Amino acid sequence: MAQSHKAADSGVAANVQALLDGIEEARAELIDITQALVRIPSETPPSDTRAAAREVAGRLSGLENVAVTYHSSETPIENLVAVARADQPGKRLILNGHLDTYPAGDMDTWDDDPFSGALQDNRIYGRGSADMKGGIAGALVAFKLLARNPHLWSGELVLTLAGDEERMGELGTKHLLDTVPEAHGDAMLCADVGSPLVPRVGEKGMIWLDVFATGKPAHGAHVHRGESAIDALRTVMNALDGLANHEVDTPAEVMRTIDAAKAVSEPLGGAGEAEVLRTITVNFGRISGGTSPNLVAAKAEVSADIRLPMGVTVAGIEAEIHRLLDPIDGIRFEINCRYEPTWTPPDDPIVTSVLRACRTVLDSEAVANMRVGASDARLYRLAGIPAVVCGLTPHNLGGPNEYVDIDELVSIAKIQALSALTFLSPQ
Repeated sequence: MAQSHKAADSGVAANVQALLDGIEEARAELIDITQALVRIPSETPPSDTRAAAREVAGRLSGLENVAVTYHSSETPIENLVAVARADQPGKRLILNGHLDTYPAGDMDTWDDDPFSGALQDNRIYGRGSADMKGGIAGALVAFKLLARNPHLWSGELVLTLAGDEERMGELGTKHLLDTVPEAHGDAMLCADVGSPLVPRVGEKGMIWLDVFATGKPAHGAHVHRGESAIDALRTVMNALDGLANHEVDTPAEVMRTIDAAKAVSEPLGGAGEAEVLRTITVNFGRISGGTSPNLVAAKAEVSADIRLPMGVTVAGIEAEIHRLLDPIDGIRFEINCRYEPTWTPPDDPIVTSVLRACRTVLDSEAVANMRVGASDARLYRLAGIPAVVCGLTPHNLGGPNEYVDIDELVSIAKIQALSALTFLSPQ
């Protein structure tokens, strides 16, 4: 019996090494795919992902056990689903990613054309190189390698690539989850940006709030005869700032995860990340009002981004917002976007599979943590599907000269492949 176990272990080790070697040999292909996708603009808006989806499909042609379909609920957003089946039945793992990007912004602030895919100093430059066309290249190469070796794993491996992620994913990943059975699975792994040292297993929730104030106009020298809409907004903003002191009943497993990750996660995510993960934050991202310094403002508006940690609910915070704002005269408010905080238990098989892969590939003690920002992973968790985000370091995210490190790109592809092999292991 001991000998059979040793033989099995030896076989697994050989499969792992063959997979890692296969990714290493695909380094040039990873670079080529990333550059090709960066050279296809897919900014949101308008989130035109048709050409990017066709580029990916072309890379999958010729694989006999792979089926590719396109799905769209609104032009020009096109989503792609590719399904590979192993030689024997088993679980289904989703490799998810988004094809759309932030806008490139002012072209003059870039050193090169933001859609050049320029290769320099072991880096690939361009809008979306890190977020997340490099991650898609890694997932695609891992998917192809496993599809060519269906005897190594069991079940189904599904690649879901969507648009509209930068606008919350309603017409992208959400559409796929609502309409495509193959988009559902036993778990999901996404190579969205972050760090391979810190796979993210949960995300804060969010409420977007617009507040509109009206006042009584008057001359600025006669403030006693007017009522300032801007003063009303100041009262609103002070009240909403108080949400930071709202009690949060952080689940014990979430607290342990945040605390255990802090030493590794904060040097990457910034000092104070652990505290932000445990508290409600309020950001006033847009404000307008008034017409002239010497007039009492008749109208004013402010928009707030409120992030919700694990341990509170949207309903509970909405009730608190009403308690704070309803007594304020001269204002009305609208909530135009909301979703709950979500997380996957840190002992879930997809989490342990990803952590094992990260530690094997990086030869470093990767740790799981929560995520302050949003990704399409939340849509999978809200659908009851465990999900992990593990992707590239976002160099110059959202700004000029965004780039991806090629060595890390190769590592992400290895982590995707090894995570899938472990999760879909027939043993």
